[in-house]
Amino acid sequence: MTDLSFFKQPDVESSGVLPDKRQVAASFSRAAASYDSVAELQRAVGSELLVRLPESLNPSRWLDLGSGTGYFSRTLAETFAASEGVALDIAEGMLRHARPLGGAEHFVVGDAERMPLADHSCGLIFSSLAVQWCADFAAVLSEARRVLQPGGVLAFASLCVGTLYELRDSWQAVDGMVHVNRFRDVDDYNRLCAASGLRVRSLEVQPHVLHYPDVRSLTHELKALGAHNINPGRPGGLTGRARITGLIDAYERFRDSEGLPATYQVVYAVLEKS
Repeated sequence: MTDLSFFKQPDVESSGVLPDKRQVAASFSRAAASYDSVAELQRAVGSELLVRLPESLNPSRWLDLGSGTGYFSRTLAETFAASEGVALDIAEGMLRHARPLGGAEHFVVGDAERMPLADHSCGLIFSSLAVQWCADFAAVLSEARRVLQPGGVLAFASLCVGTLYELRDSWQAVDGMVHVNRFRDVDDYNRLCAASGLRVRSLEVQPHVLHYPDVRSLTHELKALGAHNINPGRPGGLTGRARITGLIDAYERFRDSEGLPATYQVVYAVLEKS
């Protein structure tokens, strides 16, 4: 019989999801079917995060936090074959897509800032390109510390300021409005991790640059990933032809021999509960 004692009863007063989180969940739920077909960056980043895990790590239970389509849940299941796996995501559509593919024993709809898991229930929390959508990262770290067992590890990859600066600057030249998601500064990651009560084994930023033949290919991929602009202050309605032409002209100044670059500034961190 599967042990379900690690689930935490939800706090009735705080179980509601904030409107912006509902928007994040809905966006990624809609993208579930198309996500894996365009997730080159996500696979590269998650694979890089995996190799940063301590070699001696052997958790009895792992948590894939922000598990998405379950690609890395399945990888974790292979890596830690004797362990029990939990896939948690705020987007129910992602979990519906992932569940038939296996990997984890449990698929849980939940918020990283308020995890429905018991204290000291996991030996590893693995989170690749998910926590950048969390407004209160201090709460994410606090929850990770609560959920981790002594000696447990939180390994996360996230995005910081400088991500998609080419697209941001090109839009800025067109209309000055918010078209690109905002991300936390790396100094904030350093400060919050240092104050989390977890020991920081490593934290560094590594740029990943993808190339596209044209702007439409980039924006199509962002939409297919569910990662298009969901920030407050974004323009409403359809984007006019003149503004699209302006965007294309502005972005062309970044073109290099491989095409149009899109830079992602990725924060990799491994923290340990003493």
